[in-house]
Formats: sequence, structure tokens, C-alpha cells
Amino acid sequence: MVKKVWTIALACVLAGSVTSAQQARPASGENKVSTEVGGQYVKGQRGETYQGGKWIDITYGAPVKRGRTTLWGSGADYGKTLLAGAPIWRAGANVSTRLKTEVPLQIGGKTVAPGEYTMFIDLKSPTDWTLVVSSWPAQVKYDPQNKEALWGGYNYTPDKDVARIAMKVDKLPMSIDTLTWNFADVTATGGKLVIMWDTTVATAPFTIAK
Repeated sequence: MVKKVWTIALACVLAGSVTSAQQARPASGENKVSTEVGGQYVKGQRGETYQGGKWIDITYGAPVKRGRTTLWGSGADYGKTLLAGAPIWRAGANVSTRLKTEVPLQIGGKTVAPGEYTMFIDLKSPTDWTLVVSSWPAQVKYDPQNKEALWGGYNYTPDKDVARIAMKVDKLPMSIDTLTWNFADVTATGGKLVIMWDTTVATAPFTIAK
């Protein structure tokens, strides 16, 4: 009987732990997507391996739609819900979206030197999005006293913009539940930065600078 009571008690504790863990899950997880460029495949004893490449990474918070019927709004209120009082959209959640590149990139006619940057999207209308690459550093943890780095898009100013480029905005044939960044049409000379959420996909081209 004692053993049975202890078994039931342990089960309750474990169930409570699982529930607590589920409740503690952050609303928006952090994701990272990468591509490698500039290398070449080299034949070896175990087949071909890709060598000499350089990495481009995007790290971002990934908000979930959670049944919302509209994300963007309309008319004069377009984008305001996502901005949540910030002057520009962080294009993700929580920590500012970051772009890290080991190679120089050409974006919107500007050269983005190797290094780490923050990325934002200026939402003007359903067809007018501008990708912004900025030298503002990102706060890893929110600190309202830190005026030298950004949390999300709050306190963003354009004076640290490195590159801006109009994005091509299209409709998807399905609804993407979790905001997703990725790379598309990548070649030895460039590719596209891609963001997808709900039924919207937006792209911005980049080239590998010399």
C-alpha cells in the first residue's frame, strides 16, 4: 500500500513538472538558418566534401500565429500590431533579428562588410516592404538602461543603416504558422533573403561582393 501511495505521488510530481515545463516554454523560440557560399566540392577517399566556404547566418525569434486571423492589419493601421509601439518591425520576436556574414554582401547597392548586423523590415503597405540592415547591436537580454544596443525594434534610428532594399512581396498558397527566415536561389554569386509568415512571403536579393 505504501509503495502504491509513493507511486501515485511520484506520478503527480512528474505530471506537475511536465505542466510547469510546458507553461514555461517561451512564446517565441529562437531559430537560426545558415547557408555556405564561395567554396567548392573536393573529391576524397569518402566522396566529395565542400571546402573553403564562408557562412551567412540569420538568427531570429520565431513567433507563432496561434490562430490569429490577421497579423498585418489594414489601411492606416497596417503593421501597427506587429510594431507594438516600435518605429520598425524586428521581423521576428524578442531579440532583434541578426544577420552575420563571413563574406562581403551587396544589398541594395551597398556593401555589407563581414560582421554581425541587425535586420528590420519597414512595413508601409501590403506591397511596400523595405529590408533594413543596420549596424545597431542587439541586446541579448532586455535592458532599458542600455542605450547603445536595441531590443527588437525599440529605439531604432536610421542613422546606423548600412543597407536598405525594397522587398518583393507575394502570397503563398498556404498559411505558415511560425515565422520563418531562409535563403533561396543561392548560387556562387548570390541569392535571396526570404521571410515567410501566414500567407505572405517577401524576398530581397543579395550578391557576393568582391
